[in-house]
Amino acid sequence: MKNMEEAYIAVLREELVPAQGCTEPIALAYCAAKAREALGRVPERLRVQASGNIIKNVKGVVVPGTNGRKGIEAAAVFGAVAGSVEKKLEVLSGISDKGRRAAEEFLARPEGCTVEHLATEAKLHIIVEAYAGEDRALAEIRDRHTNLIRVERNGVLLYRGGEEEHTPEEAQVDRSFMTVDGILSFAERVDTAKIEDVIDRQIAYNSEISQEGLTHPYGACIGKTLLENFGTDVWTQARAAAAAGSDARMSGSLLPVVINSGSGNQGITVTLPVVVYARHIGADRDRLIRAVAISNLVAIHQKTKVGRLSAYCGAVSAAAGSGAAIAWLDGASREVIALTISNTLANVSGIICDGAKPSCAAKIASSVEAALIGYELAKKERSFQPGDGIVKGDLEETISAVGDLASKGMLQTDEEIIQIMIAK
Repeated sequence: MKNMEEAYIAVLREELVPAQGCTEPIALAYCAAKAREALGRVPERLRVQASGNIIKNVKGVVVPGTNGRKGIEAAAVFGAVAGSVEKKLEVLSGISDKGRRAAEEFLARPEGCTVEHLATEAKLHIIVEAYAGEDRALAEIRDRHTNLIRVERNGVLLYRGGEEEHTPEEAQVDRSFMTVDGILSFAERVDTAKIEDVIDRQIAYNSEISQEGLTHPYGACIGKTLLENFGTDVWTQARAAAAAGSDARMSGSLLPVVINSGSGNQGITVTLPVVVYARHIGADRDRLIRAVAISNLVAIHQKTKVGRLSAYCGAVSAAAGSGAAIAWLDGASREVIALTISNTLANVSGIICDGAKPSCAAKIASSVEAALIGYELAKKERSFQPGDGIVKGDLEETISAVGDLASKGMLQTDEEIIQIMIAK
């Protein structure tokens, strides 16, 4: 158990890190800041090459700290001109007024920043070239949001590979050992002192941005709309809290979130419904920490098979994690918890990811509702049966089937979504 416990803790520490704004534009900003660092001065011109999924997830979301600007050019220019490279996924936090003005002046230049669709097999792939006078620098990120694989200056390789950039938190822990049963065993037995710092930070950050979304007019105000029109029962509060966090995050809030599977929306979704329900039933802090750990790990387990970026909406995986954790908080058996996850996946696995934007909040609300329905069915011994569509006889087989659906079956869907979104 000791080695297994350490492995689950390592996964939590790797995944549950702070990020400001949507992680794809922030990855772009970070890459551009790295290119500027290599260049040694603020660039005069930028060339950005990005994979389709990066384009998809940056096109419709407000980049924090940019006075409401959207898109690749804004993310890259603000990162290159005013970003703090050492802050990584918070690269755009704390931008000065002077830096903001300089970035806006850069954006006003004709052809100051050009963007190209990068032909690559990687879903997450960014190359930023920065030019000033006769000098040229390049930075490249691939597969994970801060996974820098190459830095050059004037054709001279400054950095290659991962020894320097892969901190222990970033080096991918093998996840093949993970199962839902193993996750539950870990969460029930672990000394919470070993994980409380990362879980407490996630609860605090994500609760704060949820409150921001509930009290200010961000996006389509999905969270506020739920409470205004569907009452304030605990299930509506659970949906609204998660949706409101996304409302704020997708529409320019400067508040950071703690992510899950590389996504702030997924980090919000695995956290807030569980927090709302734990408070509703009066669960103590120890039990809340264990429940949020379950939610995170169940989501990560699913996303390991799905992949970080795809046409499959990650809110579904995250909501299934929340449903499992809520069932656990209620004292449900492992069979009921498994059925909750399976029922959720049978219901909403077809939700597409068409990029980061305000409607993500609505997809979160729908996914959390599906998880809550899944739990209500499961605790009454009602469930979708093996052979009902993608449902298998064993939960791990169902999770694998959904992974295949997302990573293989939806490849063409992903390409079509990208083409629709970038069509002039």
